[in-house]
Amino acid sequence: MTSKIKAILALAPNADVTEYNNIITWNDGNPNNITEEQIIAKQAELQADYDAKQYQRNRAKEYPSIQDQLDMQYWDKINSTNTWQDAINAVKNKYPKETE
Repeated sequence: MTSKIKAILALAPNADVTEYNNIITWNDGNPNNITEEQIIAKQAELQADYDAKQYQRNRAKEYPSIQDQLDMQYWDKINSTNTWQDAINAVKNKYPKETE
């Protein structure tokens, strides 16, 4: 779950807040008058955005290293093959981008 601090900072980037034992302390007195409801709504929004990008995190773990990709591209050019494109497409197909 997205933290309350992260949600507060998304609402007011200059907010001076701390959290200890799940208690928020407004060191600056909450000049923007951010409510608990606004924080909860922003947490839900940030969490939904994070969840929607799970495919990106999955792909990043499985893509070949940059060095391997460059090597594939070099040999594809020399051999007129599509090894690099096939490798990238395999990962993209395994973890498709979610569309709405």
